[in-house]
Amino acid sequence: MPPTLPLSFAPRDTQAMEAAAAAFLQSLSGRRTVRDFAPDPVPREVIELIIKVAATAPSGAHKQPWQFCVVADPAIKLRIREAAEKEEYENYHGRMSEEWLDDLQPFGTDWQKPFLTTAPYLIVVFKKPYDLGPNSEKQKNYYVNESVGIACGMLIAAIHRAGLVTVTHTPSPMNFLQRVLGRPENERAYLLLPVGLPAAGARVPAIERKGIEEVLTWY
Repeated sequence: MPPTLPLSFAPRDTQAMEAAAAAFLQSLSGRRTVRDFAPDPVPREVIELIIKVAATAPSGAHKQPWQFCVVADPAIKLRIREAAEKEEYENYHGRMSEEWLDDLQPFGTDWQKPFLTTAPYLIVVFKKPYDLGPNSEKQKNYYVNESVGIACGMLIAAIHRAGLVTVTHTPSPMNFLQRVLGRPENERAYLLLPVGLPAAGARVPAIERKGIEEVLTWY
């Protein structure tokens, strides 16, 4: 038998469970994707705490196949923006289908990504298909995309709960991030999250989420 520990768990009655779930829903219902950031500084300790939250995510065989890189250096942020905008320009001028471009119109997005230099921090999440052992031997990881996706969801929730905003940015292809940040061969860029405070007067698209009847099926 592998070693185990007693589960630390405090049971709640039905009323307490409903109250906790409702409070979390109310908080997360206010989360919005924001593309207009203030350059105001954010304490480094806050960023570290939200990443600690993400790192509690479950993962295949507990391999924890993620690496979180936080970029605060303005010169590196500029290099990332220039590389991202180069790829995004190609996307908006030939790579994306007309249907895709039509679906993006309500959001008013284009190839320019000023938030990559305005936001005080960029969190670049890398997935690791395998780890490197002491002698550089490959050690396989499992359910990598699923594990890192769960961690990113928890990271976004933690960003919101901390009183900050973000936008999920996925320039395609993203391999320039590995090059700019000098990451090892076993890491692949998964997601880029600018993090900070919203700009004064920031606005967001007038959109609605699907109702519960559209996303929930009981059996």
